Amino acid sequence: MIAIGCDHGGINLKKAIMKKLDEMGEEYKDFGTYTEESCDYPDIAKAVCGAIVSGECDKGILICGTGIGMSMAANKIKGIRAAHITDSFSARMTKEHNDANVICMGERITGVEIAYDMVEAYLNAEFQGGRHAVRVGKIEE
Repeated sequence: MIAIGCDHGGINLKKAIMKKLDEMGEEYKDFGTYTEESCDYPDIAKAVCGAIVSGECDKGILICGTGIGMSMAANKIKGIRAAHITDSFSARMTKEHNDANVICMGERITGVEIAYDMVEAYLNAEFQGGRHAVRVGKIEE
């Protein structure tokens, strides 16, 4: 299951991505925010990443204005490997080489169709293991 969340700067892109996930038949849980009222992105990142660390969800999508704040907040949580992505190649590679369990993007810098491509690339990619597993292990240390 995918954990998804955004702050007020990412609510429209989150809604669009959830519609796409519905079309793809992907299960997800929405961790907010649910309105355009200002909120703090670290709180949303904590909720989404907490669901991943606990095993409730196995991957996450975080959205804010740029994706940068969400990625910084998410990467403070032990067990999370979050990647700020801006294109489908980086979305695929962060799963294949880094085994990222969270992708972060920004509504103010990412068009909806590009976001769809990035989500599909990430969800369809598989971790390649091997030498990459050694590197991911070093990150976890």
